[in-house]
Amino acid sequence: MLVSGALAVTTSVVLMRSNIRTMDVLVYDTKKYDRETLNAANADAGAPHKLVFVESLLNERTASLADGFPAVSLFVNDDASAPVLERLAHGGVRLITLRSTGFNNVDLDAAARCGLTVMRVANYSPYAVAEFAVALLLAVNRKLHRAYNRTREGNFALDGLQGYDIHGKTVGVIGTGRIGAVFARIMHGFGVTLLGYDLTPHPECLALGMRYVSLDALLAESDVISLHTPLLPSTYHLINAEALAKMKRGVILINTSRGALVDAEALIEALKSGHVGAVGLDVYEEEEGLFFRDRSDQIITDDVFARLMTFPNVLITGHQAFFTHEALAQIAAATIRNLSDFEAGRRNENVLIPRSA
Repeated sequence: MLVSGALAVTTSVVLMRSNIRTMDVLVYDTKKYDRETLNAANADAGAPHKLVFVESLLNERTASLADGFPAVSLFVNDDASAPVLERLAHGGVRLITLRSTGFNNVDLDAAARCGLTVMRVANYSPYAVAEFAVALLLAVNRKLHRAYNRTREGNFALDGLQGYDIHGKTVGVIGTGRIGAVFARIMHGFGVTLLGYDLTPHPECLALGMRYVSLDALLAESDVISLHTPLLPSTYHLINAEALAKMKRGVILINTSRGALVDAEALIEALKSGHVGAVGLDVYEEEEGLFFRDRSDQIITDDVFARLMTFPNVLITGHQAFFTHEALAQIAAATIRNLSDFEAGRRNENVLIPRSA
């Protein structure tokens, strides 16, 4: 009886899985952790899709790798500009599923013209990025990166390591969506005054006592400014020379959102003059081809990035704010669901619509 029962269950599972429509998917720009989490999510869903992984970034040269694949999966530094999308469509691609929330690397209008559906991961753990932003803030304020290097060399002097209490300071949050709201909640626990700048006030932020103000007011009044807004034409180089000049002298700037929110050359000038007190960056405008790779045995030829790295009050990490177990699992699960929903003819909240539509 036990054996026949087990066979019945197995047969039932096979029949259920036989009804699942499958897709062949080329997954660009993958690392070991991508393969592990996507394979696990695919297995959890009944292994409906054939995932083929490549380490190459998507661009005009590598788009031909996707010939014959109905779907591709992309990450933040893949190039989904009009020429690339046209080549993908020519090769038979019908779906682009992004392993990210941001989609500034995709020409949605061109995708629509090519008959391509574009889907993203609308939501994953906001705690991953928000907590990392707080970690950057604490590290640059208390100079933990410098203290770590000193103590490893046996230098236990405290000169040059003085920071200040976050408690009682004014923290400006530019962009109070899911991540910005979590960041604000954490900072509220430090006992700060919260200022916010966004088109739509977040109810939870209002409940925390956040005061929504103009961008100019936030820049002028904040001791700490953290960026949590998407990259749009209206937010490109939001932090430029003019914006930096409006900030308090000694301000701490944190960016875990998108690199192009900050004009890096203007930031260098503000650092050189001493106007900006400290900076924590997890993103950089020209990070494509630089981040997510081991460059330790190479010369960095990006002079702007190299100059930023010389400042003792600047801490740069390689776009790792999202990198938690929970976030990776949620990104992978959403990606597999996007594939299944598309192939079944179902729409979900992850479908991206061109602004011109």
